Amino acid sequence: MSSIAKVWFTPTRGASNWLWLSFFVVIVDQATKALVINTVKLSDAIELLPILDIVYLENTGAAFSILAQASGWQRWFFIALALGVSVALMIWLRRIRSEQVLLAVGLSLVLGGALGNVIDRVMHGYVVDFIYFHWGPHYFPAFNVADSAISIGAGCLLLDAFRESGQKKSERRTSDGGQ
Repeated sequence: MSSIAKVWFTPTRGASNWLWLSFFVVIVDQATKALVINTVKLSDAIELLPILDIVYLENTGAAFSILAQASGWQRWFFIALALGVSVALMIWLRRIRSEQVLLAVGLSLVLGGALGNVIDRVMHGYVVDFIYFHWGPHYFPAFNVADSAISIGAGCLLLDAFRESGQKKSERRTSDGGQ
């Protein structure tokens, strides 16, 4: 095996031991979407709570249905974008230190969410959304487990960035003699 293959295919390189979380997100995302597709009619809503419905929607666009009305090119654009981001996230995971847990969790959640939605785009030509929050007449756009993982992962990345920034400021103060 070449030295490049040894480095890349080592299962615990960097923080790649967190890839199980990405796999878990994809499995849960695809299972919940299959359940909705097989039990809920398109655009029908099932009230779970006064503020939460399950509704089967097909989103050909991106977040908040951006570009949903485009002529079809957006499917391939979003697939290519998600695959490119996924490769970058896997490389990033392999390059960080294994003790950077919050960063690894954030990257793994975003990766799992991106792959969950790209599977939908490849298989169906759209993303299945079904979680629908509302307060009275005010509705938040429908989303799915993959979208939730991406949002939580982005929050983890932001928290990690703030934490790292705070640690660097503290280290600078300490090295400057406490000034």
